Amino acid sequence: MDDKKIVSIEDRIPKLKQARKKKANRRLVFYLSIFFFLISIIVYLQSPLSYIKTIEVTGNTFLTDEEVIEISELQTNTNIWTINKEEIAEQMKDNPIVESAEVNRILPRTVEISLKEFEHVGYVEEENSYSPILRNGNILESMNQSNPNGDAPILIGFTETEYLERLANELAELPDSISNLISEIHWSPAEENRDKLLLYMNDGFLVDGTIRNFAEKMEVYPSIAGQLDEEEKGIIHIGVGAYFESFNEPPNEDDAVNEDSGSDSNEDTDNE
Repeated sequence: MDDKKIVSIEDRIPKLKQARKKKANRRLVFYLSIFFFLISIIVYLQSPLSYIKTIEVTGNTFLTDEEVIEISELQTNTNIWTINKEEIAEQMKDNPIVESAEVNRILPRTVEISLKEFEHVGYVEEENSYSPILRNGNILESMNQSNPNGDAPILIGFTETEYLERLANELAELPDSISNLISEIHWSPAEENRDKLLLYMNDGFLVDGTIRNFAEKMEVYPSIAGQLDEEEKGIIHIGVGAYFESFNEPPNEDDAVNEDSGSDSNEDTDNE
């Protein structure tokens, strides 16, 4: 005879009912949780709790925080989830100072605007004052000052925008270590070469150069200047080849310091 315990259906029914009840209760709690969660989201989105409280601006030098916020058209009574980040970034780029922009939400109630402004490459002399010029050629006339800060060269005599913009772009490619050596850059166009430049260096030397390939050609300056006596005064030519011309005596082949042996002598007629 089988000794296995036989459980009657009457004994099992209460346990089945209890298990079904627990399962139903869990399901009810789950659905109620979702319901109240959705209600909470709706209440949050419709309440001031979702409004922008703080607008943070980073990366700006020439533009003030207030100017950036004004351009973005963001307000503290704006719902943080209704802002169009890409549209605001494009609005920021419409400003001639701004190269790129990025807008991010920082929960719960902060919006961050990160800017990259065009690089400051020099100062333009205008009626006894100096205005910063950016690498894209834009002159910040609203920020002119009586004296430059000495953190970038002064550009003098540029009466044509095309040549000023080209030089600004070249200066942006110049390493800071060389740019910091330049005091003034004078545009001195000649009939045969309208790109002609004359540079006054902080170490006392003059440089005769051109706008065309300016950044590339100026890379030889430190090595040339480093071979010269500090007491020696003269002009360093970097147009065709590179050599030094002393003010004390006429140049000859023995005095020339040639650092650009690979250059093409026909490369730089520099006629437009």
